Amino acid sequence: MRLSTAARLAALTIPLGLSAGPGTLSMAVPMSAARSSHTATALGDGRILVAGGFIAAGSPLGAEVYDPATERFTPLPPMRHTRHSHTATLLPDGRVLLAGGYAAGGTTSTVELFDPKSNTFVSAGALVGARADHIAVLLDNGKVLFAGGLGPDWDFLETAELYDPATGRSTATGPMSVERESHVGVKLRDGRVLIVGGHRDRGAAVTLYASAELYDPRSGRFTPTGAMTVRRHKHAGVLLPDGRVLITGGSDERDNRGVYDSSELYDPQRGTFMTGPSMRLGRYKHSGSMVLLADGRVLLGGGAPQAEVYDPRADVFTLVDGAPRMAGQFSAVARTADGGALIVGGYGNGTGPRAEAWRYRP
Repeated sequence: MRLSTAARLAALTIPLGLSAGPGTLSMAVPMSAARSSHTATALGDGRILVAGGFIAAGSPLGAEVYDPATERFTPLPPMRHTRHSHTATLLPDGRVLLAGGYAAGGTTSTVELFDPKSNTFVSAGALVGARADHIAVLLDNGKVLFAGGLGPDWDFLETAELYDPATGRSTATGPMSVERESHVGVKLRDGRVLIVGGHRDRGAAVTLYASAELYDPRSGRFTPTGAMTVRRHKHAGVLLPDGRVLITGGSDERDNRGVYDSSELYDPQRGTFMTGPSMRLGRYKHSGSMVLLADGRVLLGGGAPQAEVYDPRADVFTLVDGAPRMAGQFSAVARTADGGALIVGGYGNGTGPRAEAWRYRP
């Protein structure tokens, strides 16, 4: 049963009198394969699906599940397509939609579904066009919005489309006002989707955006909204319990030499961004590794070698205790049923893709 917006927000409200420390981080057992640019998705039965990443094409270790009860990873039957830089979307019926990314031969339009009841992957149609490094957002009508990313010939995309799990078909919508890669998409409480930042082109020709736009599922159109205070790409965003959107980190044109430790807050009522508090560490390449915890705080599990937590009531970031040296870039994070989270893989800090995993406990 799908909870109403009010019920979901009530469940995420921080109880009065709760002692909200930063929590602890400890090593977990490693995955069966080293991964980066993969996905982690919390399933309805409490397990976590880890799929894809920079592993060998067609690898039998394409996906695995982590069971917090046994603290073990178990390999799954092969995915239909081994992929990285894709998206994974938990559907209302408990299945996970894996779409796009890079597969053997380049960007792919393939779509597959993981069924946690049978632990199998099945083909589920195709996107209108191949795309990778895109965003995917589940809409209130059950469809999934895909927007931006890179196309088959390294084309930067402004196109968007809607995938209907009921029919297995995708149809064009949008487009956005500009081509965007390394951008962020967050669904607001009213059902619209906020698209923030990103870039187009590369090298000396790269253009970074401070701009943002809103997708309205009722009209199928994107419209401009307020701009961020700085241009960002390779950043992250999450919806807060009060309806605002927290945007963190990213970098400027210098990439790893221009990493931000700043944050911003988007107010959907005013359609404006305001400067937020500084993080304790600069972070970038951490989209998909920032999650809202059960108590209403936000865990930043990627983009840096140490995790931190944002408390929206105190408007402050705090480093997590006992943190080991994590991979940082292109890791993946999913909530666990005990109110914590699992952080898996990534690269950085002098290493390539890693198999390490970490448990966060509040």
